[in-house]
Amino acid sequence: MRSERRSLLPHEAIFAVFLAVTWARFVLVLGPFSSEALVYLALLAADAVVIAWCGAHPTNARWRVRLLFHPIALNVVFVHMKEAIPKISPERMDAALQRIDDVIVGGNLSLRLEGCIRPWITEAFSCCYILFFPYLLFSIVYYFRKDLPTLRAFLVGLFTVYGIGFLGYSFVPAWGPWIAMKSAFSVPLDGFAVTSLNTTIVTLGSNGVDVFPSLHCAVSSYFLFFDRTHARWRHRLYLVPCIGLWMSTIYLRYHYFVDVLAGFALSAFALALSAWYESRCEREEKR
Repeated sequence: MRSERRSLLPHEAIFAVFLAVTWARFVLVLGPFSSEALVYLALLAADAVVIAWCGAHPTNARWRVRLLFHPIALNVVFVHMKEAIPKISPERMDAALQRIDDVIVGGNLSLRLEGCIRPWITEAFSCCYILFFPYLLFSIVYYFRKDLPTLRAFLVGLFTVYGIGFLGYSFVPAWGPWIAMKSAFSVPLDGFAVTSLNTTIVTLGSNGVDVFPSLHCAVSSYFLFFDRTHARWRHRLYLVPCIGLWMSTIYLRYHYFVDVLAGFALSAFALALSAWYESRCEREEKR
């Protein structure tokens, strides 16, 4: 606790870079007093205040309040992006992502899977895809109940994923194949109750820029492999559903293959950063 008193945690620095870069873009395009710029400035200021407040007297309770900032900021930013990001990045980048897929795999994988579509398969993949939302909530709650060093290591990786991932959303906004390539698909994704629920959630909940990188893949794989070290029972429980979730991003036409690759690369970086941070803290404690 003492060793972290005056320094930013890695995810705090990375997420602050996202906030600062996006704030600067809003200032340049819309002006310093635009509502969009002020939202990001307010988040930066709130983060600085919470960090300073914790650093002045770093108790366990103050640390947990400090660490709670980013889960709250995540929800504010994700919703705000829907109307704000098109003002600084008006062009959707789906065509560019499709061209990258052409180079990597010779075309769109969702189109290739049309011959495999069956209602029961669609329902199964919809169950896997919709799992992400409780998986995210339960994982944050689970680790907030753990000891402070484990919680910090967990959030270092998680909000590194979100900080870099949100930069991707802001610079490479895209609809995804399900919207951008809608006319190319000839087989509907018919399923049952969960398929209908999942479609409604995605339609209403998407912010319209949340494609590159795939945070469904990045976050879920980060959870899965962080759990492999810190909660083996969770790793075993979620392993098969997570693999289904990754496959569902392509089958359900929400992501391009390059989005998935970028998501896994981002997860690997976050896991390495979290492990480095945890190892550094352990070495400092032994001094």
